[in-house]
Amino acid sequence: MSTDRPNRRSHVITSGPKRAPNRAMLRAVGFGDDDFDKPIVGIANGHSTITPCNAGLGGLADAADAAVRLAGGMPQMFGTITISDGISMGTEGMKASLVSREVIADSIETVCRGQSLDGILAVGGCDKNMPGALIAMARLDIPSVFVYGGTIKPGHLDGEDLTIVSVFEAVGQHAAGRIPLETLKRVEEHACPGNGSCGGMYTANSMSSTFEAMGLSLPYSSTMAAEDDEKRESAAASGEALVHAVRANLNARQMMTREAFENAMRVQMAVGGSTNSVLHYLAAARAAEVEFTLDDIEAIRRTTPHFADLKPSGRYVTVDLHRAGGIPQVMKMLLNAGLLHGDLPTITGRSVAENLEDVPDAPSPDQDVILPFNEPKYQTGHLAVLKGNLASEGAVAKTSGLKRTEIRGPARVFESEEDAMQVILDGGIQEGDVVVIRNEGPRGGPGMREMLAPTSAIIGQGLGDAVGLITDGRFSGGTYGLVVGHVAPEAAVGGTIGLLHEGDMVVIDANRNLIEVEVSEDELERRRSTWKAPEPRYKTGVLARYGRLARSAAEGAGSD
Repeated sequence: MSTDRPNRRSHVITSGPKRAPNRAMLRAVGFGDDDFDKPIVGIANGHSTITPCNAGLGGLADAADAAVRLAGGMPQMFGTITISDGISMGTEGMKASLVSREVIADSIETVCRGQSLDGILAVGGCDKNMPGALIAMARLDIPSVFVYGGTIKPGHLDGEDLTIVSVFEAVGQHAAGRIPLETLKRVEEHACPGNGSCGGMYTANSMSSTFEAMGLSLPYSSTMAAEDDEKRESAAASGEALVHAVRANLNARQMMTREAFENAMRVQMAVGGSTNSVLHYLAAARAAEVEFTLDDIEAIRRTTPHFADLKPSGRYVTVDLHRAGGIPQVMKMLLNAGLLHGDLPTITGRSVAENLEDVPDAPSPDQDVILPFNEPKYQTGHLAVLKGNLASEGAVAKTSGLKRTEIRGPARVFESEEDAMQVILDGGIQEGDVVVIRNEGPRGGPGMREMLAPTSAIIGQGLGDAVGLITDGRFSGGTYGLVVGHVAPEAAVGGTIGLLHEGDMVVIDANRNLIEVEVSEDELERRRSTWKAPEPRYKTGVLARYGRLARSAAEGAGSD
């Protein structure tokens, strides 16, 4: 992998006949004589009205732009894309979601290399904006900072907080006859009251906390509400911090070390973060040329308590976490317990420990979002890595909120999410079944769709603790239940999940980190000998290209 970094601006700012065209082009976008000696930084602006997650980003990008100028830098703004996971969920469009992570990374890298920028400030909101930016920062290794668009505030109905996951679960409740259509409609109308990313500790908020934990975002910025004034103020402060980082030559890989990935995963375990963070950490670590594996993640899980009571399996949303002290409070508790590397650099110019000096050792007793360290929700983390004959490379289970962490039952095999969803809504899944949704992996999907619709439908029908679900696809950060995703090798490349027959007995046991099918090796080999790879679902375009290039989920499903 190339680690070449963009050259500094001397080739543009130097006077002389050969440089005149460069200077002329920059004069056309507002440069004056004094500006050519200033650091020139990119602002990757993910604003769009496709999704409420990104609808407010333009104002944040403008605030960062003004702050960069005031700090003595010259900003150059450019656009990046987004896909709304929440809107595309349950449709063919969700196949473009993980692919968009690669497109975002490629677009930021391309502009920064092409323009030889001195630093990059990325502004994003929806799920893939953040890992896409993280991967680009790792590839470029220039001074970098991320500005999160902010979390949505919760909706309210009949005294209950609502999030987008409430709507998916209401669909399952209605299908099971547990609520009338009018109630489902009211939930839909009240769930998303304004701008911001999905409000629980789902993928967007999990990844925003990653940037903060790794020192690539400012303290407290990852849990701010999108519509609050402090979010714009934080964006401006981020622009100023980036200019200082450029002058100090503080580059992204100085913060993207193995120890920093360990810090980020500790925080994910403590707050109950998304399974998607596992996928994104593996991909970003690869881009940063850092050795970080599923086995490392499992080792961190076993020694990290889960002590924040957040949705989807807990009671509170991210704005509640912010009021309780945010990610700095969580980090301070981990630091005091010896579970965090405190000597690592951050974008502020101070170390992790120095950033946390003024944070209380324990949260206020007047809140119960962040629990006492010695009285956690769970003694160990919630993102368990499972292996066995169904996933020799590994799979990921989210165990928070479960009354049971093991099941043995007959496989109900489906070749796509749509096929499974129809049977679930028709009441065709019974207590004790293990739903298998395959050919939804990175190559087979292609694109590794999230399975929030079927998992939420199962929860809505009251079967969350009675039915298992495994897939070579992904899960939304809003998913919970006895579910296992990222099964690798995937079905499309001959993984065992592709050899299952209806009725095969499947065992999921998070306590033993086990996922297996009770079929002899001889029988599996017989089935493998007659197995044929499915025809690619896309033959041209971005999905076909990703399907050809995508790595295993156990390596982050990247396209490098």
